[in-house]
Amino acid sequence: MTRENIKQSGKRSWKATTVTGAAILTVAAALQARAADVAVAPETIVLKAAHIFDATGTALKDGGVVVVQGERIVSVGAANVPAGARVIDLGNATLLPGFIDAHTHVTMQFEKNYYLMRYHDLMRFPAEQVLYGALYAKRTLEAGFTTIRNVGAAGFEDISLRNAINAGITEGPRMLTAAHGIGSPGGHFDEASYPPDRVHPEGPIEGICSGPEECRQAVRYQMKWGADVIKIAASGGVLSESDPVDVPQLTLEEMKAIISEAHAWRRKVAAHCHGDAAARLAIEAGVDSIEHGSFLTEDTLKLMKAKGVLLVPTRITVEWVQKEAETYPPVIAAKARAAAAAHTNMMKNALRIGVPIALGTDAGVYPHGMNGQEFGLYVNLGMTPAQALLSGTRDDAKLLGIDADVGTLEAGKMADVVAVPGNVISNIRATEHPILVMHLGRIWVHKSAAGEDIPEPPRAAANGGEPPANAPAAAFGEFF
Repeated sequence: MTRENIKQSGKRSWKATTVTGAAILTVAAALQARAADVAVAPETIVLKAAHIFDATGTALKDGGVVVVQGERIVSVGAANVPAGARVIDLGNATLLPGFIDAHTHVTMQFEKNYYLMRYHDLMRFPAEQVLYGALYAKRTLEAGFTTIRNVGAAGFEDISLRNAINAGITEGPRMLTAAHGIGSPGGHFDEASYPPDRVHPEGPIEGICSGPEECRQAVRYQMKWGADVIKIAASGGVLSESDPVDVPQLTLEEMKAIISEAHAWRRKVAAHCHGDAAARLAIEAGVDSIEHGSFLTEDTLKLMKAKGVLLVPTRITVEWVQKEAETYPPVIAAKARAAAAAHTNMMKNALRIGVPIALGTDAGVYPHGMNGQEFGLYVNLGMTPAQALLSGTRDDAKLLGIDADVGTLEAGKMADVVAVPGNVISNIRATEHPILVMHLGRIWVHKSAAGEDIPEPPRAAANGGEPPANAPAAAFGEFF
């Protein structure tokens, strides 16, 4: 073929490509227009129940009505039912804001056999582990928890899961997540003490750092790949084998570097911390919350109150680990018992002093879906039922920095609503058995008084809704 033949052939190919491209764009535009034609206004749903706890204060009100359109709450309280609205009368139940758990590990779950769990940690691919996370996320949502703060995962599995939930690829709660926790070599967030020639030691990308600048780098890596919040290991932990539970694991200078960098990016910082000395360092460095807090003294608790640092107690995990202590290696079992013994007194002191408390459970240490037990455990230690409910709604939303959208039942906020049987103030354990869970205006759980599932009717196309089966994929979204 001559050079001229090649040139002419190229022109014909270019013209054909141009015509084909124009045809595709024309068809895509037509399909988009057709998709717009089949769209309908968002459904209006009216939720009615005997009681409502809107979390704007401590009062339980009678005659609860919440009107929802699309993803938002339109009105709360006595209101006329809009024409054409779908009415769901839950009878003797309490309507509440969707629950929030400020301390989860939704991509993992401890197993009864500790050593088998370690084997699975080594052998599962990250993509495989994310599929487990999708299952755990669904269980969490069905338990009434419409928002979680996930404070640590391996391999950016939590980022992957959050992105898939946001894209509508899988089901789960709203996730704010931390990627890898930031800690020291050999500390609570480091790998187990595997021989280094068999398991490669972790570094700043995985959150393991030494010195202020390397720790600052570790924070930047987590934020680069999508962390919404930063988690640090200020002290040792219970469920790690090589470290004492209560000693500091980061220096003040390292903590200041981590927290200043996170705050500069408008990310809050949560500190895993059992030990008192480590907590005081974290508070001085400007941390936003202390997680667990087993060995905190009264002086440190008073300092937290004065500085507005929230305590996230993870009480269900304290009790679970104590119950399961015999299944762990002896060094972990001993730390579990010591932490549990101290945690009860710490919690009672925190409540007496008035430390601000946000509900968090450490889900993943215990089986996912049991999060609602945390409310009752707080009441067992001296909280009023209303205080416990506020800790897992309004106060959690403030800690997470999302209180403009969630945490209370108010007009204009996201339609995250939970209903539990009876009067929740009289029976706080009702939080463990939601009969309705709505997230972003969509009903995920709906049960009868007898506990039977009530199926949802088919959904019409709407903003964020499911289109009819014969509707085209918008702009070839399923193919390109």
